[in-house]
Amino acid sequence: MSQESSINIGGLSFQWNLEKGQFKYEGEDAVLFWISSAMKTLFDSIEEISGLESASLVLETTGFRQGLVVGEYFQKMKLNISDVAKVLPNTYGSAGWGEIVIKELDPGKKSILVQLKNSWEYKINQAQGKTKAGSFMPAHYAGIFSGLFGTNIWYEIRQSQIEGKDHDIVEYFPSDITVTKNIHQLARQKETEQIQMLEAVVEDKTRELQGLVKELSSPIIPVLEGVVVVPLLGRYDEARSTDLIEKTLNNLPKYQADYLILDLTGLDKDLSDYTAHFIHKLGSTANLIGMKTILVGISPELSIIISNSNTGLAQYDCFQTLQHGIYYALGQAGRKII
Repeated sequence: MSQESSINIGGLSFQWNLEKGQFKYEGEDAVLFWISSAMKTLFDSIEEISGLESASLVLETTGFRQGLVVGEYFQKMKLNISDVAKVLPNTYGSAGWGEIVIKELDPGKKSILVQLKNSWEYKINQAQGKTKAGSFMPAHYAGIFSGLFGTNIWYEIRQSQIEGKDHDIVEYFPSDITVTKNIHQLARQKETEQIQMLEAVVEDKTRELQGLVKELSSPIIPVLEGVVVVPLLGRYDEARSTDLIEKTLNNLPKYQADYLILDLTGLDKDLSDYTAHFIHKLGSTANLIGMKTILVGISPELSIIISNSNTGLAQYDCFQTLQHGIYYALGQAGRKII
């Protein structure tokens, strides 16, 4: 039995050499795959690894660039666009690419309207359960027409067989859209998405940190019955000071304390006018709900700043250490530590 055989269908040559494991289509090495199993597995794998959007761009780019190769093939055969329109149906139909009909052709405007039906990509998409037309096939013909016209041709799918129509209708026209631009656009989009994701993570972590700072910064500490201490830490801006005053108003009454000791030890050495006014406001707030305010942690430098300020902090009882402040509060209440 002969290991070589050939057949001619519609003017196109198919050749087999079983001894060499070789199949040729029009004299070029070719390969055969089952569409709804092997090729579907290939498409599924690309989408699984790359994601749907990236996979679609990969197929679109591959289809277009393969189309350019076919366009060069037709050019070598000295075929113009009108000739190609006549041979395309047999060329692609014989290779199992489905039906293709050139419905409209305007060489002057370089525009073409193409009807596609039962393409191998449609069969794969159908097996995948897709509801949107694939990008390989329409981009492939865009590549062919780009090669033939000598200018970049792009496409727009007017109707799709996968969406329930009898066939695809694809319009082709000159455009500045290219596969290279699409690749760059997707890369920028992915980069933007990554940046937005990182920004969202940073915002979430910042909110968590701010919440933690609010909990840890300037806590209300009931040291003894009737006495609470609020250590002031760092530098206070409007947001921090407002939060602390609200926290004080909302939480101090439950301690039923008579004395509020504000510990200034942890404040920045450079006490700003804003912070000084804030301390006075906090002390006044405590007074309004029946508590007496005592300032502790007053260093010599801080005492000079307080005495020179116009905030009224000097009106409060001031002590150098927290221990002194607590003893004073207990003494005012007629109590002492034994």
